[in-house]
Amino acid sequence: MIPFLIIATTLCLASVIAADEAFPSIPTTFYVAKTPSDDLKPIHREVYGEGKIFDITHRYTQDIPVWESTEGVKPFLRLTTSMKNQSLSNTSEMKLSVHTGTHLDAPGHFHDKYYDAGFDSDSLDLQVLNDPLKQRVFDGFNQKTQNHKPFLSLKTVSMATLITL
Repeated sequence: MIPFLIIATTLCLASVIAADEAFPSIPTTFYVAKTPSDDLKPIHREVYGEGKIFDITHRYTQDIPVWESTEGVKPFLRLTTSMKNQSLSNTSEMKLSVHTGTHLDAPGHFHDKYYDAGFDSDSLDLQVLNDPLKQRVFDGFNQKTQNHKPFLSLKTVSMATLITL
């Protein structure tokens, strides 16, 4: 439990330290509007650089680690309509926490004012998040054993995105 708390604290601290770099329109990490007229306006970025994206998304399975759970996500996908039952299409439904799998916590996760202002992951400066790799890349955090499993060596990776599980 203690190694997990150390990692969780480090990730939270890293997000606080990098918040003003990733969101250049915010004066400081601990900015508090002085009056109700001090509006925060996010810049939404849906395209980065030349559009080259490295997908490091974890595959969703029933065993994938979930925040505040040691049991995984459990059954999360079901068929709501089926052509076998004379429906016009097969339609699936997914139900899971947003803290499941590969994701990036936007400042709105920890700062309600940023959440209300619409600051989300698409308003992050990806240049800050995709700096040259300075540490090992991990294949997720196993909450049951509290161990990381490296899946790439530094020799094969030039850039990576910080992810949390």
